Amino acid sequence: MRQPGSAFKPLVFLGALEQGMTPVSLIMDAPLSINLGPGLGDYRPHNYSRLFYGPTTLRVSLEKSRNIPTVRLIHEKVGIEKVADIAQRLGVYDTMPPMLSMALGAGETTLQKMVVAYSSFVNGGRQVTPSYVNRIQDRYGKTTHLGNVMSCDTCGLQSWTGQKAPVLKDERAFVMDPANAYQIISMLEGAVQRGTAVAARRLNRPIAAKTGSSNDFFDAWAIGCTPDLVVGVYVGYDAPITLGAGEQAARVVAPILVNFMENALKDVPPTPFRIPPGVVHVHVNKDTGKRALPGAPGTILEAFKAGTESVLFEGSENKTSPQALKELGGVY
Repeated sequence: MRQPGSAFKPLVFLGALEQGMTPVSLIMDAPLSINLGPGLGDYRPHNYSRLFYGPTTLRVSLEKSRNIPTVRLIHEKVGIEKVADIAQRLGVYDTMPPMLSMALGAGETTLQKMVVAYSSFVNGGRQVTPSYVNRIQDRYGKTTHLGNVMSCDTCGLQSWTGQKAPVLKDERAFVMDPANAYQIISMLEGAVQRGTAVAARRLNRPIAAKTGSSNDFFDAWAIGCTPDLVVGVYVGYDAPITLGAGEQAARVVAPILVNFMENALKDVPPTPFRIPPGVVHVHVNKDTGKRALPGAPGTILEAFKAGTESVLFEGSENKTSPQALKELGGVY
């Protein structure tokens, strides 16, 4: 049981999306002091760089793993109770103490639980149950156990008469909206392209990733996701002691993650992450979150839940008309 540090932050940002915010919503990155109550003093989080960046989009805040915007989200926008609910839904914590530092991963959990939570982001918001054993067969080849069984109406037929291929039913429960799950993955793809997980960019394929370091460099984490593989790596001593000054996750763990995934995926063709229904992509400036023209410097395709992209068309009579979206390079 160790502190996940910044690897926990996507759960806070999921809470912001569930509260109606978008990846281009602004949060203030400025000095923050929160009184914790009589005799408890003030809580003053700071960014790793010790700098402040002013109004910052949710996307950039997560890509760059900024601490102050994350604490502001849980304190001013989302609420500790909401984040605790998400942490329980995704199986990271059984119960989450109502402390602001939990936004920065101050609670303790396991590597398996973190990988399972990230797997739900990749699997369209569905609950993922880990299984160590996929199949058990007896000495005669008869299957006596199957893990993660999915139902299928037309499987096991004795003969084929031209019918369609069987379709497996994914009956796992949803622990989050599929569109929100994809938005988190999209932002974590940005962490690889421009942020704290840039080491994974050398894999040259669609990949989303996040690193995390605990206070005093006791624990270092990295979790990487492709559409069909989620990998978690942890580095730390058996008895918690510091890894050394400056030994943060991007330096210690990210190279291990990249090396493993490079070998695991060497014969697997790159595939994009699956986009669920109800997601709209619109060209915006990656830093400001404002409308941008395709091909302009700093332009990216941002993922919105259908209807929420209207924030980009304020002042327009027909904010989400096909013509308006066409002008912005919008893609359904």
